[in-house]
Amino acid sequence: MPDMTQKFNRRDFLKTLGTGMAALALPSFLPGRHGLGALSQSSMQLGRVTRDSISVYSEPSDKSQILFQRFQDDILNIYNSIESEDGPAYNPLWYRVWGGYMHSAFVQSVRNRLNPVQETFPDSGQLMELTVPYSDAYRIRSGGSWEAFYRLYYSSTHWVFSVIEGQDGQPWYEIRDGLVTLSYYVPAAHLRPVTEEELAPISPEIPARDKRIEISIDYQTLRAYEGNILVREALVSTGLPSTSLDPAAIPTDTPNGTHMVRSKKPSVHMGDGTLRSDAEAYELPGVPWVSYFEIHGYAIHGTYWHNNFGITMSHGCVNMRSDDAKWIYRWSSPSPQDIDITTVYHTPVVVSND
Repeated sequence: MPDMTQKFNRRDFLKTLGTGMAALALPSFLPGRHGLGALSQSSMQLGRVTRDSISVYSEPSDKSQILFQRFQDDILNIYNSIESEDGPAYNPLWYRVWGGYMHSAFVQSVRNRLNPVQETFPDSGQLMELTVPYSDAYRIRSGGSWEAFYRLYYSSTHWVFSVIEGQDGQPWYEIRDGLVTLSYYVPAAHLRPVTEEELAPISPEIPARDKRIEISIDYQTLRAYEGNILVREALVSTGLPSTSLDPAAIPTDTPNGTHMVRSKKPSVHMGDGTLRSDAEAYELPGVPWVSYFEIHGYAIHGTYWHNNFGITMSHGCVNMRSDDAKWIYRWSSPSPQDIDITTVYHTPVVVSND
C-alpha cells in the first residue's frame, strides 16, 4: 500500500493530469440493480433519489399505477420535466425517467462533472463544491487503513486543506469540516474550487439599509427587496410545526418576528458529528451558503436532501435551492468580506404568516 501521507509533488501532478482525470474512480453509483450501468462524465441532467424509496408511476400522477420503486442514492436519467395537472398544488413538478414518471419532491437534480486537481492550498483552506452525484469519503485509521466515513452529495461545499495519494494511487483531497476533529478524504476530481468572483457581493451599490428579506410561512416563499422593489423570489421550506412537549426543546417551527442576518458561513456540518450516519440521522456535512438570522441557530441555507420546496420540511431553518441560498448569501449584509460585523448594518429577516 502506498504511503497515505505523502504529498504530491509537481511532477506527480503533471503525470496524473497527463493521463486524464476522467480515469479516476467515480463514486459507487453503479446502479446495476436497474441495468443503467456506470455513469460517464456528462452534462446530461441526472437525478439522485434522496429518501429510502420512491415510486415510479405509469403517468405523472399519484393516481396512476405504481410500476416499481427506486431507492436511496439511485441515479436516474431525467428526460424532461412536467407540471402535472394532478399536482400536488404546491409542487406539481414531475420527472420523466426510465420506465415512467417520478414526482420531484425527493429527487435532487445533479450533474456528473470531473475537475482538474488543485496542487497547493492556502493555510486557511480552499472552499470547494462537489460536482458529482455523490462521493464516498474515507478517514485514515491510525494503522494506515482507510475506512468509509461520510457520503457527500452534489452541491455540498467543503474546506479542503491538502492533497494526498489515495489507496487507489490517485490524488484525494483532505477535508476538515470544523465539527469532527479528524480529517477525511474524497477523490480530488469530485470537487471544484469556488472562485473569488462567486463570492463577490451582489448589488453592493445599494445601501445596506435598503435591503430586506421577507419570509412567508403560509406561502412558503422568500422575497428579497431593495427598497420597495422585489429583486428575488423563491420557494422555500420552513420548519415543521413543533410537537415536543418538552419546554426546554428548541422549537422546530421557524420563529415569527423581525430578525437580522447575524453571520454567514459558506459551509457548515449540521448534526452531532456521528461518524457513520444513516438515512434517518440528522447528519449533514457540507451544508452550503448558510446565513444565520436568529440566536438559536436558525438559518437560511442551501439544501441537497430534498427538492420539495413550497411546504414545511425543516427543523426550523429556511431550506432553499442551493443557487437561491448562494444569492442570498452574497446579497445580504454583512457580506462575507466584512471583517468586523459589529460595525456594519445587518439585513433584516421578517418572518410572518402572511
